[in-house]
Amino acid sequence: MKLVFMGTPNFSVPALKALAQSNHQICAVYSQPPRPAGRGKKLRLSDVHKEALDLGLTVHNPASFKSYKDRTIFWKLKADIAIVVAYGLILPNQILSAPKFGCLNIHASLLPRWRGAAPIQRAIMEGDNETGVCIMKMEEGLDTGPILSSRKIQIKEKDNAKILSERLSLVGSKLIVEVLDTLSEFKACSQSAAGVTYASKIEKSEAKIDWSLPAKTIDRKIRALSPFPGAWTEINGERIKLLASKVINKENEPGMVLDKGFSIACGQKAVEITEAQRPGKSAQKSDVFLRGFRLQEGSKLD
Repeated sequence: MKLVFMGTPNFSVPALKALAQSNHQICAVYSQPPRPAGRGKKLRLSDVHKEALDLGLTVHNPASFKSYKDRTIFWKLKADIAIVVAYGLILPNQILSAPKFGCLNIHASLLPRWRGAAPIQRAIMEGDNETGVCIMKMEEGLDTGPILSSRKIQIKEKDNAKILSERLSLVGSKLIVEVLDTLSEFKACSQSAAGVTYASKIEKSEAKIDWSLPAKTIDRKIRALSPFPGAWTEINGERIKLLASKVINKENEPGMVLDKGFSIACGQKAVEITEAQRPGKSAQKSDVFLRGFRLQEGSKLD
């Protein structure tokens, strides 16, 4: 089939690669426009844009599809289908209905659980035991379309957002090729009205650690926000990112530094921080981190 691929972050790249190696033809790639990044604020191409150029594919970067010109460019592609993976732009009905077989989305959750922008992070935060990937026929509602196929995977005890994202992106890349290869054999099934939850965008205000919460809740937040944006706490006037941790069976006043290592008491039990990062520095394992950072036993974190 002749298809359009629409995606932006690294999560989308495995699907783009898999489709490029399949028997289907990618006639164009859509990705969000280059953004200023780094100290020099130079424009940086998205991961999908860079991969598409490496594959010799044509890339379009509309800021939206509000203009008639951008919609016309899409219509003239005359694609059989569009594959959308974490594209980041809302598609109007004029785009959703343009391809012969519509638009399919690779969504990183078991719908209807975790519709929305941050399904991977929310699944970890809430302590879900499993998640997965759905191939969904897109409609104008937020991740409300019927499901063609899905795959479940277990969320492991040490999974963080990066690790789980990489696993899910590979599952999705294989599943979308399977669906396209035998599209007529898949029946779109409406989502259940029960069990609907929304994975709202991660806000910066959520990233600060509240030490009065149970250790298991704090550990899940640390993993869910690792490596970006990174859960944080203030120590010695610095905002320290906490990137990996484990729950330990110790008790004290919440926020209390417990020993010469990097263990902090929580509302229930404690967490041992195993990886952290200072502002402007690289992430470090806690033993290396503490060689150059003073963390006094018995001090209390807010």
